[in-house]
Amino acid sequence: MNRDQVINFAPGPAKLPQEVLEQAQKDMLSYNNLGISVMEMSHRSSDFSKIINNAENLLRELLQIPDNYKVLYLQGGGTGQFSAVPLNFLNLKEGHTADYIVTGAWSAKAAKEAEKYGKVNVVYPKLDKYTTIPDPSTWNLNPEASYVYYCANETIHGVEFQFVPETNGVPIVADMSSNILTRPVDISKFGLIYAGAQKNIGCAGVTLVIVREDLIGRAMKECPSVLDYKNQVGMNSMFNTPPTWSIYIMGLVFQWLKNLGGAAAMEELNRKKSESLYSTIDSLPEFYFCPVDKPARSRMNVPFRIGSPSGDETLEKRFLEEAQKRGFVSLKGHRSVGGLRASLYNAVTTQDVDKLVSFMKEFHQTNQ
Repeated sequence: MNRDQVINFAPGPAKLPQEVLEQAQKDMLSYNNLGISVMEMSHRSSDFSKIINNAENLLRELLQIPDNYKVLYLQGGGTGQFSAVPLNFLNLKEGHTADYIVTGAWSAKAAKEAEKYGKVNVVYPKLDKYTTIPDPSTWNLNPEASYVYYCANETIHGVEFQFVPETNGVPIVADMSSNILTRPVDISKFGLIYAGAQKNIGCAGVTLVIVREDLIGRAMKECPSVLDYKNQVGMNSMFNTPPTWSIYIMGLVFQWLKNLGGAAAMEELNRKKSESLYSTIDSLPEFYFCPVDKPARSRMNVPFRIGSPSGDETLEKRFLEEAQKRGFVSLKGHRSVGGLRASLYNAVTTQDVDKLVSFMKEFHQTNQ
């Protein structure tokens, strides 16, 4: 199959905009007529400085990032930030404690990692299953916590916050790896936001960190130098050699987003896409099943089962096989939960979703 015959619903690394790929292809052998690729370019060169500074300027415009926040382009993925956050922030208060709102696999892993460095308070009893966000009135928040951590969108379980938690002044840390730039966000409400690029804002290899200035410089003495935000800020994300190509791709995606109208335009497109898919699932309640409570349903990752709430293995296998023949790829659910999952990141078009919905209705007709 060629690219025009495939619709990619991968959870990450995920679909990139066609325009971005075409520009990257054009620049691959000779960027800006320099005779070298970005991958061959010195990260200390003036040409790469223009690339990284342009990416930051575009991001600041897209998210209206206040001047008292620093932007970093780091390595290690979101998993690296599971360690970097507590190593940098637990010292903010004498108690060396942090509150974690655990709503899925990724926030659970982050909390477990943070336990290596200090005391972690999960703000409510462990959930039997990750299909909802408990009411904030039930949370046991510690007013002396160094920070409150949550994952804004859980890709595996399809649970997304539709609000920013109220923490009464305690700095908020948010993993926005799978929903950053899918809608406007008030950066000033957060102490730190991080996001792996490979879902909505680029290709794998770079992790975006947006951190408030006054929280920098309090790292634990055990913090590796490369994870210390102060070191990275002081070297403009070049404490070590940065992922130059991934940063370049991110800049192209930021320009693409700006051309389309930015985060507000993405919010409307993502609303239409997710509503179309969820309404199809809900309209066939004896055949398709979404396990997530409606108020917590993700606009980015839509998990579903076929045949019963726990899934009919034969039907789901047939669905995937027929979907593959139609050019729909990466619809299999995460190995830890099974079933199906469609990821609807920014580069996935409304036309892509319309075609999936049509196929799902047809599959229902022939297999009910």
